[in-house]
Amino acid sequence: MKAVKNILLVGVGGQGTILVSKILTSGLVKAGYDVKMSEVHGMAQRGGSVTTQVRYGEKVYSPIIGRGMADILVAFEKMEAARWIEYLKPDGIVVVNNYEIPSLPIAIGKAEYPQGIMEALAKNFKTIEIDAAKTAMELGNIKTQNIVLLGALIKAFELNEIDWIEILKEIIPEKMLEINIKAFEKGMGL
Repeated sequence: MKAVKNILLVGVGGQGTILVSKILTSGLVKAGYDVKMSEVHGMAQRGGSVTTQVRYGEKVYSPIIGRGMADILVAFEKMEAARWIEYLKPDGIVVVNNYEIPSLPIAIGKAEYPQGIMEALAKNFKTIEIDAAKTAMELGNIKTQNIVLLGALIKAFELNEIDWIEILKEIIPEKMLEINIKAFEKGMGL
């Protein structure tokens, strides 16, 4: 692979965005790619935006993805997809968790959650809508929605040549491994 590929992961603090980027980075490094990762926590502990940029290829010089450069945008929350969509290439793919986490102004009634996000995304980009929260709840743990999204990302971006189950075994604590493997496989199927 000569061309550098750019993956932008966006979400809200506590959704596991950074864990997914670490799993992704580990798998790509093991597959022999040069990988650079950058993460921004912001006000993550207070429900703020979290972004992670993963770039990989034969040789990567910078971890930063510029506007209009992401090959794929994975949004763990719908409003975050809208907030970061300008970073996606015109022919890029957006994988969106159809999940809403109200920001503080929305939570206290000072603003409304924006409507029509999914429709606007689908009108302008190849959009894959995932209900990762529902899938995670069916598995018995809402916290696995990040791994559901990882599975969907792997499938959408055709990164199937890597043994992701082995990578999960190396990173996920043993007591949470079985449910996370199931979440990953469900995500691949979505």
